[in-house]
Amino acid sequence: MQLKYFFICAMLTIMASCKEKQADTAPAAKKYCLSDTMKKMITLDTVQYCNISKTTKLSGQVSFDQNKVVKIFPRSSGQVIECKVSLGDKVYAGQVLAIVKSADVAGSYADLESADADITTAKRELDNAESLYKNGISSEREYTEAKDNYAKALAAKKKIQSLININGGASANASGTYVLTAPIDGFIVEKNTNAGSFIRADNAESLFTISDLKDVWVIANVFENDIAKVHVQSNVQVTTIAYPDKIYNGTVDNVSSTLDPEDKTLKVRIKLSNPDMLLKPEMFATVMVSDTTGMQSTCIPSGAIIADNGMNYVIAYNSDCDLKVMPVNIISVEDNKTFIQSTIRPGQLVVTGNELLLYQQLMGE
Repeated sequence: MQLKYFFICAMLTIMASCKEKQADTAPAAKKYCLSDTMKKMITLDTVQYCNISKTTKLSGQVSFDQNKVVKIFPRSSGQVIECKVSLGDKVYAGQVLAIVKSADVAGSYADLESADADITTAKRELDNAESLYKNGISSEREYTEAKDNYAKALAAKKKIQSLININGGASANASGTYVLTAPIDGFIVEKNTNAGSFIRADNAESLFTISDLKDVWVIANVFENDIAKVHVQSNVQVTTIAYPDKIYNGTVDNVSSTLDPEDKTLKVRIKLSNPDMLLKPEMFATVMVSDTTGMQSTCIPSGAIIADNGMNYVIAYNSDCDLKVMPVNIISVEDNKTFIQSTIRPGQLVVTGNELLLYQQLMGE
């Protein structure tokens, strides 16, 4: 009885082994040579050895490129009497953004007028003292004192003029008005003032923010279990909810050294070119990070794969009369590349065009 049981188990093992071996073997193909017509119909491609890309999905948000952002603050306290731009406007370097009327600037101009009068008086006294000194009527001390007074009057005016340049700029005038202009080309991405608003020079809030949106950042969040998968110079593809079919290619250019204490994620920065200006700050973004530092495998064009009866095959081309159907196991598919396990080796030519038609002829179907 035991001998019979052993015999049955041995037979089942042999049958299973034969079945497994059969699954790894290509179906028998008949002898076949390519006709002239078929030669024109098929295309050939070469088997390669490729990096298998591992992809990590991150969430993120579009942000300004802080290297291309300028904030405009008031030169001095006053009231905005005219605001010439709106949020989102395209502006150019030198363009007027707002006109401000400032009591401080008007006061400085009044001081400048007094300084001019002081200079006139000091100059007249100096000329008189010089004449008296040369004629021996006054002392050298009186002449020196007159020269010092004149120099002080000139210095006082220069100080007031510098103050006007700081508080009002080159556009300031005696009525106390000055203009704020754009220092760069860009877009008004933030606006915190309107006509009639009172502004203070010591206010920490900017009146306008201008950004050049030709380049933007995406700040992405990396959870702790994905940190090892993201590096500086990692290649990424970015999509947004607004434009799901548009893919932006970029690279990680900065990885934070600490986790965000609030959400426990590592922040990474991606720099993207934004030539069409579709990406706007605060947009939500999906970031796909590719890591090609891992394993490699044989890869073929996905068009070479032939699926038949639950198995996958390719047709190896050696010559017009030497065509072999070879089984392959698919590891993964990436874009138009399929990574495989097979006895087929890099450098081998495979059929990638009209491969199914050729397969049917090889199989006699």
